[in-house]
Amino acid sequence: MSSIPSSVSSATNHSYEDNSITDGLVLPLADHCFHCGDPVPQPPFYTEILGKSREMCCMGCQLAAQSIVEAGLEQYYLDRSEINRTASLPTQLTRLEAYDHDEIKSQFVYAQDGLSVAELSVNNLRCAACTWLIESRLDELEGINKCQVNLTNQRMRVIWNEDKLPISRILAVINEIGYEAKPYRQDTHEAMLARHNNQMLLRLGIAALGSMQAMMYAVALYFGEYSDMLIFQRDFLRWVSLFVSTPVFFYAGIPFFTSAWSAIRARQVNMDVPVSLALIITFFASLYATITGQGETYYDSVSMFIFFLLAGRYIEHNARLKAATMANDLVVVEPVLVQKVAEDKSAAERILQQIRDNESQQSEAIEDEAKKVSGATAEIMPKFMKGIDANIYQLTSRIAQDWQQSRNQQNALSQLEEDIVSKQMVTAHSLQVGDIILVEAGSEIISDGILLSSTATVSQSLLTGEGDLIIKSQGDYIVGGAQNDSQPFEMLVTALPKDSQIGLIDRLMNRAMSEKPKLAQQADKLARWFVARILVLSVLVFVGWYIVDPSQAIWATVAVLVATCPCALSLATPIALTVSTNRLASYGFLTTRGHTLQTLAEITHVAFDKTGTLTYGKPNLLNIEIIEPVNQTDSVNSPSTAQKDTLLAIAAALEVGSRHPIAHALLTAAYQLHLPPTRAMQHYPAGGVEAMIDGMVYRIGHVNFALDNDVNSIDKNNDLTIDLVAQRASSAVVLSSQKPDSNDWQALACFYFNDKVRDSTQSMLDTLKGLGIESVMLTGDPSPQALVMAENLGIQSAYNGLSPTDKVNHIQQLQSKGAVVLMVGDGINDAPVLAAADVSTSIAGAADLAQVSSDSIILNGQIEAITAAKRISDKTERIIKQNFRWALAYNSIVLIPAALGYVPPWLAAIGMSFSSLFVVLNALRLKRA
Repeated sequence: MSSIPSSVSSATNHSYEDNSITDGLVLPLADHCFHCGDPVPQPPFYTEILGKSREMCCMGCQLAAQSIVEAGLEQYYLDRSEINRTASLPTQLTRLEAYDHDEIKSQFVYAQDGLSVAELSVNNLRCAACTWLIESRLDELEGINKCQVNLTNQRMRVIWNEDKLPISRILAVINEIGYEAKPYRQDTHEAMLARHNNQMLLRLGIAALGSMQAMMYAVALYFGEYSDMLIFQRDFLRWVSLFVSTPVFFYAGIPFFTSAWSAIRARQVNMDVPVSLALIITFFASLYATITGQGETYYDSVSMFIFFLLAGRYIEHNARLKAATMANDLVVVEPVLVQKVAEDKSAAERILQQIRDNESQQSEAIEDEAKKVSGATAEIMPKFMKGIDANIYQLTSRIAQDWQQSRNQQNALSQLEEDIVSKQMVTAHSLQVGDIILVEAGSEIISDGILLSSTATVSQSLLTGEGDLIIKSQGDYIVGGAQNDSQPFEMLVTALPKDSQIGLIDRLMNRAMSEKPKLAQQADKLARWFVARILVLSVLVFVGWYIVDPSQAIWATVAVLVATCPCALSLATPIALTVSTNRLASYGFLTTRGHTLQTLAEITHVAFDKTGTLTYGKPNLLNIEIIEPVNQTDSVNSPSTAQKDTLLAIAAALEVGSRHPIAHALLTAAYQLHLPPTRAMQHYPAGGVEAMIDGMVYRIGHVNFALDNDVNSIDKNNDLTIDLVAQRASSAVVLSSQKPDSNDWQALACFYFNDKVRDSTQSMLDTLKGLGIESVMLTGDPSPQALVMAENLGIQSAYNGLSPTDKVNHIQQLQSKGAVVLMVGDGINDAPVLAAADVSTSIAGAADLAQVSSDSIILNGQIEAITAAKRISDKTERIIKQNFRWALAYNSIVLIPAALGYVPPWLAAIGMSFSSLFVVLNALRLKRA
């Protein structure tokens, strides 16, 4: 709609304007939208603008207008010269609304449980009250699910419903209360912290120069009091002191004032409110004395106060910055440019669809297993179908082979064209699922994908802590965060960089460092309570001194405001938690929940799963027991090596393409044998594999599946016994064949496997026992050998053959007796029991991270990290309590002398700064834990 001249508008709508402030305001025609000029419906929407209720045509205009008003940008309506849909909005609002654009938003917003999650960098955070102010203000907005601000690393995590609230509105609200929030990126976040650090250093330098000069003149004034200094000399020194103190007060001290004003404007108090009051009272009382020539001046106290406060915060800021950046070593900044060779969206979609289908089958299998009665499936190997992905591997191998053939054809047709294509450079953020990229030798792999080249050698030390190089074959998975340690290779991108495994690790750490344990929440609440009481107490001190000695009323009040500021109290918990969290990360123990450290310090029991937790989860073939010879010339009692090789070759052929540990063990044992071809292969969740070889149908899996038994008893093959104890095996599978002209199955052989106990398991269990912590084993393995293993390890309470429901029941029984339980599992099939425990951890490889539901993860596979976590959590609890005692003792002790006038303002500033520094330095001792 075209603009309306202001004179015509005013004549038509004169009833809108009764105030001279809005003279010249461009108004729409009657019954038209005040924001965009379109006709309004009946009834219209309304927004309060410039003191009047204005009509709006739709909810969009209403929200836009409310955003402008709430951002303090109503001047926009006074300055605009026209009303139309494309009129320029205020610069600040336009900048924030740019973050609502899908392309920009996708770089820092991700979905989680149907909600949106954003990681933001926040500038100007000074104390725990700042974090509480942001959290409480955002919690008032409709659509906010959770907001968590981390004071130590100046970051925040917000979870909200994007249908009710745009991200620009969240950023605008944060700006309104005096803080600046931007999407988090490691490189830009570090640059922001560096700029903030430089600003603090500049302010500190100005405060240092000003305080030295002010103190020099103050000494002259002090001596002048005893040597009959002339009035004009005294006044001259006072004006000079004012001159050198003014930049200290108005520039170096501005962070305290802006922070205090933001809190007051939000009807809250923070640590800077009493500090700012003390500074303002002291400075302007001195200014009054300078102008009138009556009373005393304390410019030196103002300058020194600001200097000591800034010095303390600068040292504290750098200590927190150093602690926060320790965790950044785990996550690399993704490269800006990558080489895009081509794209194959359909291939990527087929792979992802197959993964979704497999996950659905596995979920159903796990649910069915959970419904079974304990012990109903004797001899079943635990988590048998954890890795049913042979069909995925076949698909990825076929896609990789097709790509390699097409590449060879391209090379034959045009080498020049190949050179041009391979040099296409794109930004990492612009990569899409289905893109084919070239990864140079020695470079980081920025996203998950499928290897298209024939072979590659990668290092996953960043993800798993294991330094061994891993050889990948065509069609294998490549995980983001790994490093290419061989020749360049091509890969098909199956996940965006932000959704890769290394991106997930970063998000898990952010979540852990953003969430506040109960202890931290109590500290924040106590600090806010303390500030409010300090303000009340300072008023009482002023009134008391004004009655006794008015000349000391102001300075005693200032000393109370400064000396008792609970800065140390607000720092007691967050700095200790940050340092300990990062120290644990150096051990490969990644906390993913905020309560983990506090609960670890309280545990009384540790419950372990067996396979993949106490053991390596990598079984080895121990023995082949022949039940029915394939070659009738051989006997069961004296089988030939050839007979065993034949059965092993059949078993291995059935497992080709499977990633299950048992399949890996069989294929490893048969690596020199000729494997017969298979047809009509089928995978049965929680059962095994069936296929046809040379016209015969074979099965391999647990005994009931192999023999097609419906119940636990073996009624068709009473002579079949599987003795794991005698074989010293941890698990076994049965190979069977279908009898000709019958639906019955005949057992051919039993394969026994042993899963080696981790080297550090025994020492870890001994350490826990020495700490008075009881170890429990809860395993789904029904074999008696599981109990023998537990007995050999010294675990007194061991239970085997448990379903997921049984494990949860055991945990709840312990908790009902007052136990605090740590559950250690694999993070996938143990999800129910991990959630039921008070605190949980999982030993997970890189491929498992996306499904981890535990409170912490051991990335390097070293189970002894549990004892390190217990030791560090205990020390963290001790240090937090020490910090609390110190902060409370200091504030209690200094209160009385400050109120009695024995503590000058400058000494109060020194005491408060040293109190905060003591808390920070005490927490930094955790770096050596």
